[in-house]
Amino acid sequence: MQKLITYIKESYHELRDKVTWPKFNELQQSSILVLVASLIFSAVIGLIDLAFQNGMEFFYENIAK
Repeated sequence: MQKLITYIKESYHELRDKVTWPKFNELQQSSILVLVASLIFSAVIGLIDLAFQNGMEFFYENIAK
């Protein structure tokens, strides 16, 4: 039990004194960057999916007969 208490105390000390937390403005900018990158990535994946879907439909309607 003493090891658990020591672990919790040391973890708290580490989080309070040794971790450098970002400023709110930096956190906001990073969040916006992640949001924009996620939207771009999902649009690219969506376009690739649409291209494959149209390619498969074309193949099965015209070539595979």
